Amino acid sequence: MAALRRVVARPKSSIQLALLGVLAGLVAAMLIIMFRLVVLIGQSGFVSEYDNFTQLPETDRLILPIIAAVFIATFAYLTGFKHYRLGIPYVIHRIKQNYGQMPIWNAVNQFVGGAIALISGFSVGREGPSVHMGAAGASVIASYLHLPFNAMRTLTGCGVAAGISASFNTPLAAVIFVMEVVLREYKVHIFVPVILASVTGAITTQFVFGSDSELALITVESIPPWHYPYLIVCGIVLGAVAYGFNKNLMLIIRTFKTVNMFPRLILAGIITGAIGYLVPQAMGSGMSAIDIAVSSPEQVQLLTTILIAKLLATLFALGLGIPGGIIGPVIGLGVILGSLMSYFAAFISPDVNITGTYAVLGMAGLLAATLNAPLAALMTVMELTASHTIIVPAMLVIVSAYLTALQGFGNRSIFLQQLDFQGLKYQVSPAVEALQKVGVIEEMSDKFNLLYSDDKALIAESLDAADAQTPLIVFDQDNGYRLAEYDLNLTAEESVKIRYIEMQGVSSQSTLGDAFEILRDNRSGVIYVYDQLKDNDILGIIRWDDIRQILMIRNALL
Repeated sequence: MAALRRVVARPKSSIQLALLGVLAGLVAAMLIIMFRLVVLIGQSGFVSEYDNFTQLPETDRLILPIIAAVFIATFAYLTGFKHYRLGIPYVIHRIKQNYGQMPIWNAVNQFVGGAIALISGFSVGREGPSVHMGAAGASVIASYLHLPFNAMRTLTGCGVAAGISASFNTPLAAVIFVMEVVLREYKVHIFVPVILASVTGAITTQFVFGSDSELALITVESIPPWHYPYLIVCGIVLGAVAYGFNKNLMLIIRTFKTVNMFPRLILAGIITGAIGYLVPQAMGSGMSAIDIAVSSPEQVQLLTTILIAKLLATLFALGLGIPGGIIGPVIGLGVILGSLMSYFAAFISPDVNITGTYAVLGMAGLLAATLNAPLAALMTVMELTASHTIIVPAMLVIVSAYLTALQGFGNRSIFLQQLDFQGLKYQVSPAVEALQKVGVIEEMSDKFNLLYSDDKALIAESLDAADAQTPLIVFDQDNGYRLAEYDLNLTAEESVKIRYIEMQGVSSQSTLGDAFEILRDNRSGVIYVYDQLKDNDILGIIRWDDIRQILMIRNALL
């Protein structure tokens, strides 16, 4: 195990890290499979078709979300509301600030609360719980094996990729999502295990749920080039809608920030129940709305009603704290918008059935602009449709929607807006971010002498006997660990004295980023690395000069 930890502490591709990525993907996939089965079995007690709540009586549609909100709030109260930070924004925060270490009770809240929310028809997606649980499963593996924190962060990214892949059966889009939205960097040594984890997640879930995507019912036809100007207009509209969606979601979150969690969740249940009573197609993660949008694009009034109802249901469910994802509902809203846009596009090509194509393009544009993730949105469209003819039209819509939201309205990723509001840090300085990719056990020097004594004569004797290049660490109960060396900055009249340099310790799981944080104020000093598994025995030391050299010479490689 010591050799394994030493290998994965390096910021390089390795077979060991790749295999750990596969293991993380497998564990994440098993958790997501259990989650999806719980939702499917739970919904089967109410409806005969997944996510279709139109079959329920009106009174049941009204009461079901309220009862579910009571269960969610009660479980959150019993486990402690402090463990109610959930979903993709929280995962981003933990990866950036805590190397992806995920608290277990938060994951339990996410599993139970997310399952209840999806079973009862709240307009939330399953990818939020999937990402959280995938990250938590990978974090448990890394913690159990006591891997260096840089490897733990990579494995948590693997868990996120497996969670997305297992949720939507889109392994390539999951990889891009992790790099573009979660980790926000592209490095080969991270890329390889994330790819393997994503593939593992997809293959594992395919054994249980099959290989068909949930958008397989949508037929994509080639669009003639004379549609392209209209596609740009559609992208602009989608960018504006994305900005409005993000702005209103944050408005609801800010408005109810002073309200306790319990009444907030109950209010979400009441609003969802009222909307479901009037417009049952707006309930659920979005599949019911997608079916209607694709099969009946000519019913403009009905689709507009569903769009408004689902938009309100999604905003209040997520804004008031129902545990679920945002991507699922955004996909549903995008498909409805695209279908509405196809009504006018039909005048351009009346002889071609373009409803499915525009539905997919609407999804792509709204997803890209809402999450500020254009590449992930493009990959999602390509994988869900398995059609190369969608690529160029999707690029036009995605780019125009993304730029409209970003530059025209100053829109930011909804995840980052939520993190800023909650006061959860996600930004790391470039120097620290580079150093966090290297474990301390990779760069430490294990050549040192250790003396458990504060006797100056014995210390001087040890210094005389040791090689000049071999540091001497002394320990006593009053001062702890210190580096002892001769003070050479003396005048000719002064006698040689021993000076001591105070030392702080970091565990063998730490990264050079942790060492940098300790030493950067003084721009000098030494830290020691201890083995938390072996009575905190000292393994090696790292000097400030070592860290500075890495930043100056090897930073570009990290």
